[in-house]
Amino acid sequence: MTKIKLTDRALDDLTKIESYSLEQFGKKVANKYLDDIELGLNLLQENTGLLQAIEGFSGKLKFYRIRNHFLICTEVHTTVLVLTIKHVQMDIINNLLEMEPALAIEADLYFQKLK
Repeated sequence: MTKIKLTDRALDDLTKIESYSLEQFGKKVANKYLDDIELGLNLLQENTGLLQAIEGFSGKLKFYRIRNHFLICTEVHTTVLVLTIKHVQMDIINNLLEMEPALAIEADLYFQKLK
């Protein structure tokens, strides 16, 4: 079975999503966002084919949209590593082009630890 792992960056993103949602929309909406992300992670664990490549990025980065957020992931063998979580309204293309080298290094370091 596929394992889903989240980087510290992705966990920090979840904390920020929760905080922002609580401030802006209240507990019910914040819980709904987090529940939807958890459901999405479970769906990915069952079917990694849901991950999509986006032209212009290295083949290492894969994307999965959950409501208003993208999970940015990479796969190695039976593990999907969630590198970061970004809101769809962010300038995701430019942000990720800048972040891609650092994300690739983080992924490589993580997978080296697994060996």
